[in-house]
Amino acid sequence: MPEEGGSGKGMDRKKLLLLLKPFDVYPILRTSAFSPLPNPQVLNYLDNRRRVHREATSFCQKILQKKPVQWESILRNDLSRPIRDVDLVVTVGGDGTLLRASHFLDDSIPILGVNSDPTKTDEVKEFNDEFDATRSTGYLCACTVNNFEQKLDDVLEGRSVPSDLSRLSIRVNSETLPSYALNDILMAHPCPAAVSRFSFRIRQDNQSCSPLLNSRSSGLRVSTAAGSTAAMLSAGGVKMQIQSRDLQYMVREPISPRTSSSLMHGFVKPGQSMGVSWFCKEGMIYIDGCHLCHSIKHGDTIDISSDAPVLRVHLPSHLLS
Repeated sequence: MPEEGGSGKGMDRKKLLLLLKPFDVYPILRTSAFSPLPNPQVLNYLDNRRRVHREATSFCQKILQKKPVQWESILRNDLSRPIRDVDLVVTVGGDGTLLRASHFLDDSIPILGVNSDPTKTDEVKEFNDEFDATRSTGYLCACTVNNFEQKLDDVLEGRSVPSDLSRLSIRVNSETLPSYALNDILMAHPCPAAVSRFSFRIRQDNQSCSPLLNSRSSGLRVSTAAGSTAAMLSAGGVKMQIQSRDLQYMVREPISPRTSSSLMHGFVKPGQSMGVSWFCKEGMIYIDGCHLCHSIKHGDTIDISSDAPVLRVHLPSHLLS
């Protein structure tokens, strides 16, 4: 059941939704006679991550109880309907929790992200040779528990203004999908080892702006500016200004490309769209990683553009400088 709280009187109190990352995302490793004893340092690390996230959640709830706001909390996995009738969404977790919220928000409600479990540099150095000790990146999260109360006060009192982040709209056979991508989409065969066959070109006002590119590859990735530092950057793309309205695309692992490699990676400007024709028996459009997916089939046409409602996000100060 959602938790409710708040303080203060009057009908003008702001309404907040506190969206929480679950507490069971870090597995409890158990031993048996048939399995080796896990590295005790890994066990301690996972236990610490659970504890840190729980404490951050409790801390944020206690802060909200002191404020003249009306609020309720809900686990992100329990979201099933569009978020309505609140003035602010506060997410406690990392970028994944903020992404989850974005799929239930239009451009009328701002969002404030709290990174509940930020990476510790000393910890990464200590365990670098044994396991990956990175924690939550929280790229879009404006605060941690260290500055949550101050940032919340700034938001409630109008000293912090949300930024408009571009999102990505997808139309399949002229039907717009109900969810918009904040980070990126990947269009590929359902089996990652299979070849994806498709063609695409850039269009504006129903006129072609680029040559038709026929591709046999591992698929096609298209990202927003916010998502340009995620999988796109890892694949060799470029980091974009956070408030850019451009989209960036890249053909993944092309097989014997017959066209200029410059066409395998590029940008879709505002007012333009990317038209894709799919030529595999099966296909999937993965929206923001594994958050959402939509199946496609041979002969389907897909249009991708930034013609989508923006997401209003209170960003970290370093992204705005």
